[in-house]
Amino acid sequence: MHKSTSAKRKSFKLYAIASSATLALGAAGALVAGVTPASAASLAHQVDPQIAAFMVPLTILLFAILYEAGRIALRGNLPVEAPAHRTARRYWSPGRGEG
Repeated sequence: MHKSTSAKRKSFKLYAIASSATLALGAAGALVAGVTPASAASLAHQVDPQIAAFMVPLTILLFAILYEAGRIALRGNLPVEAPAHRTARRYWSPGRGEG
């Protein structure tokens, strides 16, 4: 089997390491700041954090979709779709021979 050696495949490892490091730093920062699950739970009963917890990821998703749509649109012409494959019609009936 052929293994991909493209730069995109190799750069995924860098993104995985960077996102893991960011997550670890964020968790360590929250512990240093004194954010505990109990204080986070009391904060979640307020209306504003509930709205933020819903809207922030939704907004990030919206911007990601808009970015991808813009990137595809600005890349140039879309590739032409291949024509649909036509199946050969076979006029066969049970009592008919092969010829």
